[in-house]
Amino acid sequence: MTTLRSKLRLAVALAVIPAGLLVNSASAQTSPPAQQDVVRTDSGLVASKAVGDARVFDGIPYAAPPVGALRWKAPQPVKAWDGVRASALGNPCPQQANSEAPNGSSAEDCLYLNVTTPAAKSAKPRAVVVWIPGGGFFSGAGNSYEASKFAARGDVVVVTVNYRLGIFGFFGYPGLAGSGTYGIQDQQAALRWVQRNARAFGGDPRNVTLAGESAGGMSTCAQLTSPTSTGLFAKAIMQSGSCAFNWADNSQYPGQAADSPWIPAKTVQANGKEWADGYKDKLACKPGQSMLDCLRAAKSDVLVDETLQFTQVGYGGTAAVPLSPAKAMKAGLFHRVPVISGNNHDEATAWAPAFGDITAKNYPQLVTNMVGADKAAVVLRHYPLSRYESPKAAWSALTTDRIWSCTQVATDQQAARKVPVYAYEFADKHSPISTPGLGAAHAMELPYLFRLGGYDLPMSATQQRLSNQMIDYWTAFARTGNPNGPDRPQWSPTGSHSVKGLSLAPTDQTGIKPVNLSTEHQCAFWAGLS
Repeated sequence: MTTLRSKLRLAVALAVIPAGLLVNSASAQTSPPAQQDVVRTDSGLVASKAVGDARVFDGIPYAAPPVGALRWKAPQPVKAWDGVRASALGNPCPQQANSEAPNGSSAEDCLYLNVTTPAAKSAKPRAVVVWIPGGGFFSGAGNSYEASKFAARGDVVVVTVNYRLGIFGFFGYPGLAGSGTYGIQDQQAALRWVQRNARAFGGDPRNVTLAGESAGGMSTCAQLTSPTSTGLFAKAIMQSGSCAFNWADNSQYPGQAADSPWIPAKTVQANGKEWADGYKDKLACKPGQSMLDCLRAAKSDVLVDETLQFTQVGYGGTAAVPLSPAKAMKAGLFHRVPVISGNNHDEATAWAPAFGDITAKNYPQLVTNMVGADKAAVVLRHYPLSRYESPKAAWSALTTDRIWSCTQVATDQQAARKVPVYAYEFADKHSPISTPGLGAAHAMELPYLFRLGGYDLPMSATQQRLSNQMIDYWTAFARTGNPNGPDRPQWSPTGSHSVKGLSLAPTDQTGIKPVNLSTEHQCAFWAGLS
């Protein structure tokens, strides 16, 4: 397991958000609140609760609990229930303690989604936005993204989804069908649930937008290239995550080997066997019991401790992910739907502390460790310390460009050959969840779209206006495939050569303005270097 243990996995999408901010109340209700709507789904009745100008149906199961014999199997149909399910958040999927689950979670009964609709009735079916949360494929929950403002202002139905994570979602073993793809299959099960049930909530199953951030953006891109997601969505939004995402040696963390979110299913299976062989003494397997039976009998809290060992999507073993999404997108093998795609201006600043005190003395060595001695000189000339306010800022800009911005640009270029792609960059240096020195780092755009954890975070008047404009862009795109409308600058789709889009910032900073993302992040240089 040397390769698995020597590198940290995909970065936690919400790692830079203060602990506890995303925690939402999961207190159960035993009966539907008075004067609330009740909707019939294909499995039973669900009740809403009022939140602002929206109705919220929390904790609806979209698949059977993946426990016991269903652990590491494709999601199965949920069992119908009697009576009315009250609106109460379901369990987050098993994960170690983090900002979204401060105490962690070991509850495998976690395949729930939350539906938010405008309170006002509509004569026409509304567009539906299905949100896939980020978290590095090992943390995160749909519960964290309270969507009442997004739904009511944008006049859309929003569905936020939990899916299996880490060892529960991406484990593999020789002969185990679906190795490395259970989380991806869960997302598709949620999309199929939406197809069956959207109309009951006033939504249009023919007008579904799949959206996500970080691992959720990568998941969205994987679904763009999946044959088994055909017809499940009509538009896609990828925030800070794409098919081309990958990292170089020692670029996100010291000692981390170059890799990507996608690895062959056979590799996932081999890693799973190697891990299980080394871990079996802790599992207390019964005499004659097969390793898979033993693993399925293991308590979930025991497996959670090892969840970081399995956070990459396996390809080549199932119809859901037959090819590496990076290779599929490059070959033009993706669904022909309009796309919004973008990053944050300073994505990588949140990871700079992992490298300790970055100084003028050790900056050249960091670059050498990342690109190799033969390429270090040219990279140092391209990112000279004299251009930046500090060595830390130089390293953050370099790694933002290489890991985040230019991989997103590459996917944008590939998609734009076939479909409209609206590219953007979030550039507010003072997001309400930012801290001094972070700038527009990874995940900083999220409170402009959602009430994270159900909180209204403090925003200036100009930030609130930017939030409104972003929601207007996102939801106009969900409704029509075109993000444009009144009270906001024109947003044109990019060409496939140089990726141009909008920089999104409040008016007391730079405002919303055109930006050439390929140029700003020196993507031609990085493409030539590799």
